[in-house]
Amino acid sequence: MERNVRILGAPTDYGANRRGVDMGPSAIRYAGLAEELESAGVSPTDAGDLAVPHHATRDADAGAANAKHVQEVEEVTTSLADAVSTALAEGTTPLALGGDHSIAIGSLVGSARDADIGVIWFDAHGDFNTPSTSPSGNVHGMPLAAALGVGDFAGVEWANAAGLKEENVAIVGLRSVDGVEAEAIRDSDVTVYTMSDIDERGVTEVTNDALDVATAGTDGIHVSLDLDWLDPREAPGVGTPVRGGVTYREAHAAMELVARSEAMRSFELVEVNPILDQHNETATLATELAASALGKRIL
Repeated sequence: MERNVRILGAPTDYGANRRGVDMGPSAIRYAGLAEELESAGVSPTDAGDLAVPHHATRDADAGAANAKHVQEVEEVTTSLADAVSTALAEGTTPLALGGDHSIAIGSLVGSARDADIGVIWFDAHGDFNTPSTSPSGNVHGMPLAAALGVGDFAGVEWANAAGLKEENVAIVGLRSVDGVEAEAIRDSDVTVYTMSDIDERGVTEVTNDALDVATAGTDGIHVSLDLDWLDPREAPGVGTPVRGGVTYREAHAAMELVARSEAMRSFELVEVNPILDQHNETATLATELAASALGKRIL
């Protein structure tokens, strides 16, 4: 049966510290997302973008202390959660396009609204900070902690993903983490595979292990792909690049394993910033990886 994918744009930079990532959805579409998905044998439908007021019209410090634009993040992610939940209820696979990684709060809340889910978090960063621990106050460094109800996010209804447990979360490719954030991750039941693990064991073995973690006792998984997971030489158009990431081929191998698992129920591509990109290279890479995650093969 042909898989139907619903594209949901979330053009927000509320959670980031560098402007331009709000143009990510447009850049990814322009790079040929629909055509790449069709080449993977899926049927894409573009639902357009969520309504997101420009950040300059809002007060970054109007909400909680040390959580910039948190009120706006709540608005956007609540809308995205509803859109993701609706897409799933209608039998389609939601593909959210960021925008910064704060949109993952909405993807996770929506995907876990009526199901028990696991998560694979392909990212250079842990995104496990809270307002109390964040050095910057940027919410794109907090979405995983928010969805799991860690620290300041405990009991925050709009941010907590009901059907998600720490033991079903796997972070893959971690190589940049803040001190207190690292302690919080170690104290949690989240499973972490650093870039050192990938170096030592290979991306296929690590991704298979992550899939085992995310699928254990769940109804399906959400895949969150931050383009800064890749090395900046492969994906230059990201706001927080960290050297030493995965290669082009390693990234495709991981996405191909995700497709082969047939466990993915929701997906997001985040942190593509065309202002920082070269010839839309990172957006093009995002489309190719999406196709691999949805079943595109060489043969």
